[in-house]
Amino acid sequence: MMDNFAAIDFETANEQPSSVCSVGIVIVRNGMPEHTIYRLIRPEPEYYLYRNTLVHGLSARDTENAKVFSYVWREVEPYITGLPLVAHNALFDEGCLKASFFTYCMDYPDYEFLCTLKASRKYFGKSLSDHRLPTVAAACGHMLTNHHNALDDALACAAIALKIL
Repeated sequence: MMDNFAAIDFETANEQPSSVCSVGIVIVRNGMPEHTIYRLIRPEPEYYLYRNTLVHGLSARDTENAKVFSYVWREVEPYITGLPLVAHNALFDEGCLKASFFTYCMDYPDYEFLCTLKASRKYFGKSLSDHRLPTVAAACGHMLTNHHNALDDALACAAIALKIL
């Protein structure tokens, strides 16, 4: 079982992976959630697709006064230093992180990413109807009530990781 990690989830404003508009992070130490972080982010490029807003409920009005990624990451980074990052569908979240680092000309520190989606497919196999975050969270005893809120999704991911990673 993993005892120390940071569960992370990004939501995006449009089809570009650099367009992160919110991030949720749960710091887990000694097997217990210790700290949560939720930040709105002014996306880059700065436009919202209707379908993205339908998914997570965020719009340009919500992020017009938010900080851009580089500033938000400076606040967040001290909390995750030395921890592996865990995400449900890590390819998406790692892609967002790398694209954002590239967009803001920041040096990417090669974070270690682990994927609860991949782990759930191995752990649960065909015993679940699907391996979507709400389904896997429920199978791990966590009720996800606000899917696509970055912090709620990160909390669900942390609960999954504590059970199956």
